[in-house]
Amino acid sequence: MKENLLVAEIDAILPQTQCRRCGFSGCEPYARAIAEGHASINQCPPGGDKGIRKLAELLGIRPMALNTLHGFPKPRTVALIDEQPCIGCTLCIQACPVDAIVGAPGHAHTVIAAECTGCELCVAPCPVDCISMIPSKARAAGSADNEDAQIDDCLILEYDKQVADRARARYQFRLQRIEREKQESEERLTQKTKAMSSISSSTTDLKKATIQAALERAMAAQAQASKKNSTVDMPATSRRINS
Repeated sequence: MKENLLVAEIDAILPQTQCRRCGFSGCEPYARAIAEGHASINQCPPGGDKGIRKLAELLGIRPMALNTLHGFPKPRTVALIDEQPCIGCTLCIQACPVDAIVGAPGHAHTVIAAECTGCELCVAPCPVDCISMIPSKARAAGSADNEDAQIDDCLILEYDKQVADRARARYQFRLQRIEREKQESEERLTQKTKAMSSISSSTTDLKKATIQAALERAMAAQAQASKKNSTVDMPATSRRINS
């Protein structure tokens, strides 16, 4: 119970980009690895030094420098799809960890910019190289407004927290959706297997019945022929006896 609480507290500090640069499949798995002592607190480039300091404070350990083998911090970006060359292959949709890309197979896809975490996971799978990363307008506008109004960092932190909370919720919903679709697919496969087995069994029974009926007809015909031959032979036998 305490471990799960610690995982949640660590996860609440992480930026929820779900970029996998830390070496794990998402922020929550990375948080769990930290809680279990299997990962260091300095493996998250999007979180940067600020994130490392918060994690160190939570865990009661000394802060450390970012491990740049996992990348470097950079301004928030969002994906942009050039819809003209897009072939609608859906690979970017499958790669997005927060379901921020929409589109149908064979049709141009588009990014929901407000939901994009800037993870860049959609870029590499694109076979026509039609996805680019651009500065996040929402984040840039928010920063500019804060500077003009001379508001402290609290509002920026609150904005980042809201973005992270929404990204976490979408990430978890996606995992649940994938699991549900997997179960539904397995159920359909099971039902199909049962149906095919039933059809196969029925076909086998029909074949057996057909063969049995054919054998019975053949035996009946043979018996009828034998009976007819016996009837034809009887007068000749009677004549031989009388003579």
